[in-house]
Amino acid sequence: MPPIINAQGVSKRYGSAPLFQNLSFSVSEGDRIGVIGPNGSGKSTLLEILHGRVKPDSGEIAIRKRTRLACVTQSSEFAAGATIRSVIERALEGAGVPHAEWLSRMAEPLGRAGFSDLDAEAAALSGGWRKRLAIVEALVQQPDILLLDEPTNHLDLAGIEWLEGVLQNAAFACVVVSHDRYFLENVANDMVELDRVYEDGLLRVRGNYSTFLLAKEAYLHAQRKHQEALENRVHTEIEWLRRGPKARTTKSKARIEKAHELIGELAGLNERTRNASARIDFSASNRKTKQLITIEGVSYAIGERTLFKEIDFSVTSGMRVGLVGPNGSGKTTLLRLLRGELQPSAGTIRRADPLRMVYFDQNRQLDPDVSLRRALAPDSDSVIYQERVIHVAAWAARFLFAAEDLETPVGRLSGGERARVLIAQLMLQPADVLLLDEPTNDLDIPTLEILEESLLEYPGALVLVTHDRYMLDRVSTVVLGLDGLGGAERFADYLQWEEWQESQQKKTAAKQASATRPAPAAAKKKLQARGPRRPGHHERRTAAARGLRRAGSSAARRGRPVRAVGRTGREKRLSAW
Repeated sequence: MPPIINAQGVSKRYGSAPLFQNLSFSVSEGDRIGVIGPNGSGKSTLLEILHGRVKPDSGEIAIRKRTRLACVTQSSEFAAGATIRSVIERALEGAGVPHAEWLSRMAEPLGRAGFSDLDAEAAALSGGWRKRLAIVEALVQQPDILLLDEPTNHLDLAGIEWLEGVLQNAAFACVVVSHDRYFLENVANDMVELDRVYEDGLLRVRGNYSTFLLAKEAYLHAQRKHQEALENRVHTEIEWLRRGPKARTTKSKARIEKAHELIGELAGLNERTRNASARIDFSASNRKTKQLITIEGVSYAIGERTLFKEIDFSVTSGMRVGLVGPNGSGKTTLLRLLRGELQPSAGTIRRADPLRMVYFDQNRQLDPDVSLRRALAPDSDSVIYQERVIHVAAWAARFLFAAEDLETPVGRLSGGERARVLIAQLMLQPADVLLLDEPTNDLDIPTLEILEESLLEYPGALVLVTHDRYMLDRVSTVVLGLDGLGGAERFADYLQWEEWQESQQKKTAAKQASATRPAPAAAKKKLQARGPRRPGHHERRTAAARGLRRAGSSAARRGRPVRAVGRTGREKRLSAW
């Protein structure tokens, strides 16, 4: 069967630098394609080209007739005054769905997504619930292909699990741009990485993320071998070309042409394989005080709703706290309390004096009209970092920006590039405590790995809120979990919190079931009709981790350096990226 979408020889550039050239990409029935790649490699642009919102500079896009496409972009914004109901009804109307079918089309996806009050204002929802609504808005159109750009950004664990279930059981094909490694492991059956390091501009591998890692390692190993052999051949040809007429009586025109071809091929290969990575290193104040923040009996309420109550917790030097919980459970509020921006409804918060805290705000916006130069160095053409004066061009280079990018307006940067600017601003401030609220949004996988390494090496204290389960699992030394019902629990690690969450959900489900329990015979019949039990989140997540560890172990056997992932007193997880 021919593909639903077939893009051949597609190229796109903005300004002087091409995003990608002569790219070929297809989507077929049953594909769940995970798309990764460095920031600025054109992932979002590729989705927009497939959706028809952006025209390629060259190439052909063939779409099967009567194909229905739906797209969920990174930004989930809704018009003022629009309700959840009106957003979905407008989507149904735009898809040409008969009015008589609206109710049946709306009920199931909204219910499964967790929406109960359909008259709530869409724009007033939290970031995670707006993302859920945007996904449901696409689902009710019953697309043949669903395009998703960073769909797990802002989603809590329950939201990510819901989306994983939707995609795993979907009748439609999907293309997902994501940097969530566990999500890709659980969902993708096809992986694509956009990167100029590959000869065709991309590497496509059938399988999930761990399968892709193994294939990528094999590809790069073969490419390195080819590069070494090519370097030896070029060296031989250059020596031959350097010989004077006395050393050889005739010059072979064909050999000279071939020598120049090899030199050009090697130059192109060297250019493609030149690796660059951001250098992230947070500045610590090196204070000796052990106890930094003490929370005693802290509660916080908004109106009649209590976010959390009677929390007792201490943040000490060197502690890395993973702060987790459902959307709306109060994670950002707790960070603002720690910072002193808000005051608790009850209880006390004591801070060491003086205490320097650096706060990464997930909603912080950069002025889109300011230049990259001024965003990185507001007051002059240099910055002071760890008592050293660094020119803005060198500072920009640490975050993978070229000197010619310095006059580019920030508004023209990709989401990941803007995230790197925010981290660059953060690094200039020495701190005893880092308060990071969703710092991973839009970062590509190589930058995520470097951020993880930096946080592991940071000697101060850290309180981290992130949707990235892999980063939480790797970085945190203790987990503080908010249950969204006013409770809070401390756990040794992220895995314990997941197990607790699953046990709480089972208890709640059991209470609900006991209240409406059918007769024994009817219950047995219902259980048989339901079919095999779908693996729970914890089981799927454990399988994902196991797959990633296998990929790392296999890479290690081929001689690639392997980093141990984990913490003192915990199982060491092997990972090679």
